[in-house]
Amino acid sequence: QVQLVESGGGLVQPGGSLRLSCAASGSGFRFWLYAMSWYRQAPGKERELVAHISDAGDITNYEDSVKGRFTISRDNAKGTVYLHMNSLKPEDTAVYYCNTKGTGWISWGRGTQVTVSS
Repeated sequence: QVQLVESGGGLVQPGGSLRLSCAASGSGFRFWLYAMSWYRQAPGKERELVAHISDAGDITNYEDSVKGRFTISRDNAKGTVYLHMNSLKPEDTAVYYCNTKGTGWISWGRGTQVTVSS
């Protein structure tokens, strides 16, 4: 079983920056073999994919509204995936979740709240 624990959320002013972290653990879980994703869910809205990174970290994809502002990265030695968020906007306010999946299973963290407000 895979455990994902997000951290780094908080309250930030518009135009500010945050770095989210997601630490993965679990007996026998080989982090470096799995792609990782960040999702977010704003109040009253569906959960949406924000960014995705391949197992080796060489391929990344982003939701259109965050392109050029957010960067996903990973440290396979630490079993951690990051989301660097710059030029934050009020519409980025949401709970951010880490995600990974394999054959027949999917794992989510509990999320970390990001609030962008003056």
